Amino acid sequence: MYKVGQPVVYRLQKSSRQPGPRAVDVYPTPQGDDYVYHVEKHWVVAEVRDDGQLLLRTRRGKTHLVDANDPRLRPANWLERLFYRHRFPRLESLVRL
Repeated sequence: MYKVGQPVVYRLQKSSRQPGPRAVDVYPTPQGDDYVYHVEKHWVVAEVRDDGQLLLRTRRGKTHLVDANDPRLRPANWLERLFYRHRFPRLESLVRL
């Protein structure tokens, strides 16, 4: 389903005292001191492994190993690829890292 170089969106759950501007689904923790929220990360598939895992790269060159069946992972649609193209890393430029 996924190919090398394909842009993907990963929905990451985070918590902090002050959610950032890209935070969605923000709600307070039971104690009320922090907030729990989701942030959509825009990554690219760097490698598809035989065991069903994907090696994903960020814009800054970090890597994440994620199962291809992870419900938080999905291919980027064409609107996201157009409007958020600056958020997706270019795989060619990361090869040097």
